[in-house]
Amino acid sequence: MQKDSNKGYVALLGWSLNAIEAAENFDRRYIVVAPSWAEEYSNEHGIPYISWDFERLNDRSMEIAERLKEEGVDVAIPLFEETVEWAGAINAVLMGNPRLHGQAVLFRDKALMKRRAQLGGIRVGIFEEAHDKSDVTRFLKRVNQTLLKLDGDPNDPIHLKAFDKAGCLGHRVISMPDDVDSIPDEEFPLLMESHLDGWEFAVEAWIHNGKICFLNISEYVRLGYSVFVPATPELESWRPLIIKEIEKLIKTFDIQFGQIHPEYFVTSDGTMYFGEVAYRPPGFKVFELIERAYGFNAYQASILVFDPKTTEEEVEAFFPRPVEDAKGYAGSFGVYPRRRVVSNLEIPAETEDHPYFDYHELTPPLQDTVTKRTAFGTHWGLVFYFGEDPYTMRDLLKSQEELDFYV
Repeated sequence: MQKDSNKGYVALLGWSLNAIEAAENFDRRYIVVAPSWAEEYSNEHGIPYISWDFERLNDRSMEIAERLKEEGVDVAIPLFEETVEWAGAINAVLMGNPRLHGQAVLFRDKALMKRRAQLGGIRVGIFEEAHDKSDVTRFLKRVNQTLLKLDGDPNDPIHLKAFDKAGCLGHRVISMPDDVDSIPDEEFPLLMESHLDGWEFAVEAWIHNGKICFLNISEYVRLGYSVFVPATPELESWRPLIIKEIEKLIKTFDIQFGQIHPEYFVTSDGTMYFGEVAYRPPGFKVFELIERAYGFNAYQASILVFDPKTTEEEVEAFFPRPVEDAKGYAGSFGVYPRRRVVSNLEIPAETEDHPYFDYHELTPPLQDTVTKRTAFGTHWGLVFYFGEDPYTMRDLLKSQEELDFYV
């Protein structure tokens, strides 16, 4: 697409072909900042590119910000959890606003994030940092003591999470003191939090000038396995309350622009608990699900709201009406092998023959033995679905858990 020099020039931090394609077909100039392994592909395909190693934070870290400033870039957009803090540091330089780096640190450190949420009057569970296994045992005991559990009562579980990893990575559920022994020492320090009962869901919100432009509610069928958009009418009925909570989050974290991905729990009486918030696209290809359901490109939406030169009129013209303008329901399912030894990829007939089956991104296994899952683990690939009924979608995604895709 023809690029408009009066509009912003954006840097995409991280390598995502879908994001690059979206930027290529949008009217803003862009440059990709990615590790050196992307250089050959970028040169071959004419992708504007700067090589940078995001693993190393050192005294040269300011160099990338200065380089992008010289290039004339207006804003850096994080595509992955690992580039959120980099984006904050770079934007602090590009926009002359040092607070943006501090804000990014809050988005990266789950313990700091929850403290900031508490200061803003946002409801969170009990949480603490753990530096070793004894801290976990003590926290499990104290949480259950607080819940007035008697000897012999089953414990309420606690959740352990890495401070700065995306999604379910490093997420463990601990119910018994014996479970603590299974935690590798290298996972410390980590965040511990009490279990929250309720309906867990996620939100994708695009923010411009401190206001919500578009809000999608993603319904989890089972955390770490499946999600679909838009949500069922039952979850969508909480939208007015959810909007109020997101506005509270925007105010508490002083978010003026960009795209956020918070997770919440809502209890049967309408009490909402804050789980966490990310300042980047969600996992499970939810951006692609949103495009399938609504027709607008979610990566282009992010470029729009990050760009300081975007006008209110542009934003208004870009986004559809939530739920009303959806053409259907789009879902994805993360496949985990259910057997210890596998040799082939076989899409089950129940999946392939279902009218809602769309496509899959699964590849044949590279090894026969399936690595034992630790914590929640990482799925082997995604299967995508699209249809017109949310309940059929929900039941279909749930039923996929009982099927073998790798045999």
